Amino acid sequence: MLYQSLRCPNSVFVVVAVKQPAPNWLGMHAVPSISEAGIGIWHWAGSEDGVDPDVVMACCGDVPTLETLAAVSILRAHLPALKIRVINVVDLMKLQPSSEHPHGLSEVDFDGLFTTDKPVIFAYHGYPALIHRLTYRRRNHRNLHVHGYREEGTITTAFDMTVLNEIDRFHLVMAAIDRLPQTGEQGTALKRQLQDKLIEHRQYINVHGQDMPDIRGWKWQPSEPAKSLS
Repeated sequence: MLYQSLRCPNSVFVVVAVKQPAPNWLGMHAVPSISEAGIGIWHWAGSEDGVDPDVVMACCGDVPTLETLAAVSILRAHLPALKIRVINVVDLMKLQPSSEHPHGLSEVDFDGLFTTDKPVIFAYHGYPALIHRLTYRRRNHRNLHVHGYREEGTITTAFDMTVLNEIDRFHLVMAAIDRLPQTGEQGTALKRQLQDKLIEHRQYINVHGQDMPDIRGWKWQPSEPAKSLS
């Protein structure tokens, strides 16, 4: 976004930076094209293999992107038959129709990204209503499910803040499973594991005052074999 702002005269950009270490998902060679496009499919993170996806996992913002990729890694490990598309949004105005905003995508381009009939789980660092307002005219809006800021928070851990607002990896995976009946008993079993994991998370932070080691030390490993989350 900073790269994009430096190349766009007569525009106002708000750049929010944090002091905590954060992962870099893209190499420097990819930054100009992603910034200029404002939105794109992260093929390296998904598993659609050139066919229509079963579900679209979309994200905007640093924490939502981290949690979305963590959710995708869980889905890929435990439900490997699923075809998952990962979309990262840099410029929110891309979600609007081109007739409403100069940055907006055409209907064809938007449908090419978000499909016309597949569930979209969208993690966003702001209020969910904004995403719905930007996309309410889109053909697949009925299948858009936004997880964002719910005005929940307290003095707690970083990951617990995502849990309170239901933009954490576990809630995102459960949201996808709820809209993918084809996952069957495998999906039901995974959802039970994630519900147990949320209980474990709550108990751990109450005792230790910090997030669990597997949360703090998580790294992107999409191809690791499925294993129990307990």
